[in-house]
Amino acid sequence: MDRLEAMAMLVSSVEEGSLSAAARKLNIPVATLTRNVNDLETLVGTRLLTRTTRKLALTDAGAEYVVVAKRILEDVDELERRAAGEFRTPRGELVVTSPVQVAHLRVLPVINQFLSLYPEIRIRLMQSDRVIDLVDVHADVAIRVGRLRDSSLVATRVGSLRVVTVASPALLDKYGSPKTPADLSSLPCVVFDSPSLSPWRYRSQDTGQTYTIANVLRLLVSSPDAAVDAAIDGIGATFILEHDVHEAVMEGKLKYILQEFEVEPIPVHVVYLSREAMPAKVRRFIDYAVPQLRQLLAEFGRIPSE
Repeated sequence: MDRLEAMAMLVSSVEEGSLSAAARKLNIPVATLTRNVNDLETLVGTRLLTRTTRKLALTDAGAEYVVVAKRILEDVDELERRAAGEFRTPRGELVVTSPVQVAHLRVLPVINQFLSLYPEIRIRLMQSDRVIDLVDVHADVAIRVGRLRDSSLVATRVGSLRVVTVASPALLDKYGSPKTPADLSSLPCVVFDSPSLSPWRYRSQDTGQTYTIANVLRLLVSSPDAAVDAAIDGIGATFILEHDVHEAVMEGKLKYILQEFEVEPIPVHVVYLSREAMPAKVRRFIDYAVPQLRQLLAEFGRIPSE
């Protein structure tokens, strides 16, 4: 059994939905394909496919194996073409991870534009507010918001995001606008439960003094959209990334408060594993995404001077 050939048969079977459809596509007998897939399962020591009369499904081990197999086959194909000096359009699946709201507001528009330029590339966007290990999930590129901890990653900074405090005009009319972080003790607050935004921190631009605030919690939420909506409705002030409230502030639904006490903006990086032997699809995406993200984030990293 040729292992790479068997992996290609397995991947084709999954993509086509059945062994017979894959055999027709590859122009080989069904028995040959079935034997190779069976031999591959014997080699790895576990069942990869569940076969029924109506459909073909992956086991848990099979689902993980197919993800890796696709990447291996694409990498081998690219290395062979590169060795032969053959130019080709980048192709294959690219896996990108990003925090949920950053993906929605900034990353997805870049991905959509990139896909229109490279029709042979597919992108799987994994949106999560936790830090995802690139190796564990077999991801190619990550957008990271916050200080980087893993020095083994190659990182390119694309901008930063202000952390701001906002409240509705109605709430400020009722309670008054706070002059210092300590004044938040008299103001109801909506808290977005995020590791990078808890607790609420402030720093005086004049003296450098730092403050950590125990706020008057009225509402605890798990998404920035919910925090913004509640703040607009006057439930309380909230502590959030600027790009999440930019539109609401421009429309007059929310106002910035305590701007002279903002901490340093949070950095945003594009990170990946290595520059060596980088697949063309990854290199093209990084080369395209970095300047695009820098442009999109340019207006969000500056603390206004008072």
